[in-house]
Amino acid sequence: MLRLGIPVIGVADLPRAVAFWTAALDLVAAEEWRSPTWRTLHHADGSGRALGLMSSASPPEHRPRLHLDLFTDTTGEQRAEVRRLISLGARTVEWDSYPPEPDFVVLADPDDNLFCVVDLSRAPSGSGGPRP
Repeated sequence: MLRLGIPVIGVADLPRAVAFWTAALDLVAAEEWRSPTWRTLHHADGSGRALGLMSSASPPEHRPRLHLDLFTDTTGEQRAEVRRLISLGARTVEWDSYPPEPDFVVLADPDDNLFCVVDLSRAPSGSGGPRP
């Protein structure tokens, strides 16, 4: 039976990406499938795989078709997490497609891969329905 595995992020600097994503999401770098070009990150509670990091020479996309949404439950938690992620090496991104009252903040990881921090208490982005 086919099943969804884990999201994989292409990165230029594997050790830096491991440091950022393990701290950002409370993950641990596993020895599973470890190679000079790959690291698997597991949930710290031992519940299994969470994220793959793969060395990539291709540049990050300015408007990726696929990205990570990281969830928070409140606006205050969203603000605190955005500050924490920036302190870990993420950066804010000028985003020209924010809706009038966005429930999300667009950030870039240290390899310039875009991701969003979503406040679920205000979702879905003021559109009145689920996001595509």
